[in-house]
Amino acid sequence: MMAITVKPPSSQSPLFRYVSQNPALFLSRLICSGSSINDDVETIFRIVSCSNQSRNLKQALKSSGVFLSNDLIDKVLKRVRFSHGNPLQALEFFNYTGNRRGFYHSSFSLDTMLYILGRSRMFDKTWEVLVDIKCKDRNLITPRTVMIVLARIAKVCSVRQTVESFRKFKKLVPEFDTTCFNSLLRTLCQEKSMTDARNVYHSLKHNFTPNLQTFNILLSGWKSSEEAEGFFKEMREMGVEPDIVSYNCLVDVYCKSIEIDKAYKVVEQMRDENISPDVFTYTSIIGGLGLVGQPDKARDVLKEMKEFGCYPDVAAYNAAIRNFCIAKRLGDAYGLMDAMMSKGLSPNATTYNLFFRVFFWSNDLQSSWGLYGRMMHTGCLPNTQSCMFLIRLFKRQEKVDMALQLWNDMVEKGFGSYILVSDVLFDLLCDLGKLMEAERCFLQMMEKGHKPSNVSFRRIKVLMELANKHEALKNLTEKMAVFGSSIYLPGSTKSSAETSRLESLPI
Repeated sequence: MMAITVKPPSSQSPLFRYVSQNPALFLSRLICSGSSINDDVETIFRIVSCSNQSRNLKQALKSSGVFLSNDLIDKVLKRVRFSHGNPLQALEFFNYTGNRRGFYHSSFSLDTMLYILGRSRMFDKTWEVLVDIKCKDRNLITPRTVMIVLARIAKVCSVRQTVESFRKFKKLVPEFDTTCFNSLLRTLCQEKSMTDARNVYHSLKHNFTPNLQTFNILLSGWKSSEEAEGFFKEMREMGVEPDIVSYNCLVDVYCKSIEIDKAYKVVEQMRDENISPDVFTYTSIIGGLGLVGQPDKARDVLKEMKEFGCYPDVAAYNAAIRNFCIAKRLGDAYGLMDAMMSKGLSPNATTYNLFFRVFFWSNDLQSSWGLYGRMMHTGCLPNTQSCMFLIRLFKRQEKVDMALQLWNDMVEKGFGSYILVSDVLFDLLCDLGKLMEAERCFLQMMEKGHKPSNVSFRRIKVLMELANKHEALKNLTEKMAVFGSSIYLPGSTKSSAETSRLESLPI
């Protein structure tokens, strides 16, 4: 009989360190727990969402009887992030759990907490958290952490301020190397412009050693083929050999620049260098052919790629379907969707959104509603974009029943953004005087841990005052107060305490 060896957890892992110092608590929770992790996550999430004072939060967490493991904390913070919960309450929860003896947060929890703070522009507290984590376990601060923080800063600050923030990480990360530099460049490509990324690259490249990933980041996203060719040339000159990602970036920029012939030449060059084009390569070609008005030739690529041993995925089919939707040839688009399903591939929300977009702009309510029914029947849940196409069309045509059906499906199945959809829904309900329905949806939203916008609250408040529903208004006001303010203005300068702590760190 073959012996099975179970590898013990690393002595450096957060779980090992916590269990070694709290064995009795861990074992009792492991053996006696009668609730599932999802129930525990829901319990703690509600505590975090509804506690408006630090003392109340701590007491409620202690009284809950829930073991606050790394996995549970990860899931709770993820819920807070996607529900747009109160960042100050989330930070209180993060600090409380992190200050327990022998406990260490996971990198996921840290990154999620920083994302929540950054989204609310609470940058002072972002740096405070990083300084605290640096002192406790510097290895939790990764290049992914760098990118998450810089992305939130870049959204509201200048390129210069973003680069200055990047330099602060020299005192925080274990290794301030090319990987961190790549995080900065990727952030600038996504949140600013390729031109900004190029300028910063040339300004800082002598302080780092650019690698293959550096150039792949800089090659992606260009609309100008000349700029992409320039980086491709510099890449070769520095002795960095391009890989399939590099070539795919070049193919993509040629296709978006409507230079299909050059894209095909790159594909031939790839084959000459024994680099087989993959599904990403062909998907770019399909998109490029659509831009030059050749949707039928693009559909043929789906067949041709199989001859080279590459099979189309959902994204490739979506690119071909998009071409027919743009050409308003919906029969061919539906045909491709059926063909995709016959190959065992399931259309995703992006697939359906291609049709929803056409129906929205053509004001075709019947087709939109029918497609929504088909989508739900197949088990493909709509995403936020799907919901917005639908709810805006329902508002335009004042279809309250359809709007409420969509909302009820969202509440029941948990898809879409409550924040965005509810604003349009409450506008519709208030415009038509549907106060009872608006109040019910408002309460449902808050029960799910989501804070309605202040604009929606004011609209419902006016209707309730006119209808003399003072008790109901008082109830809504009290529930809204639990969430606190969702608007946080960024400080123009750091606090002096935070500044001194950061500057005192050794480089």
